[in-house]
Amino acid sequence: QVQVVESGGGLVQAGGSLRLSCAAVGRTFSIYLMGWFRQKSGKEREFVAAIRRTIGNTYYADSMKDRFFISRDNAKTTVYLQIISLKPEDTAVYICNADRGWTVYWGQGTQVTVSS
Repeated sequence: QVQVVESGGGLVQAGGSLRLSCAAVGRTFSIYLMGWFRQKSGKEREFVAAIRRTIGNTYYADSMKDRFFISRDNAKTTVYLQIISLKPEDTAVYICNADRGWTVYWGQGTQVTVSS
């Protein structure tokens, strides 16, 4: 069993930055991939970025490559999403997941709101 907990969201002015955190708790040794998605109000969920938990390979949606950066901690149980030059269009619920291959666990999401 794995639990996923996000934090770090909030209200920020356009042009600012945020770092979101996603902590995986439980049988984390079985996780091979962790990632971030976002869902804007009234829109479908979209992929942002992912990282191989052990080896560190990163993957980004094409539209996220310039301003979104995913990383991991030393224990490889927490991943971060750094967002720079925030735009109002980035306003969304950001959701983290942990992928064990046969099972995917999802967090509750953290709200990011960017004001003009």
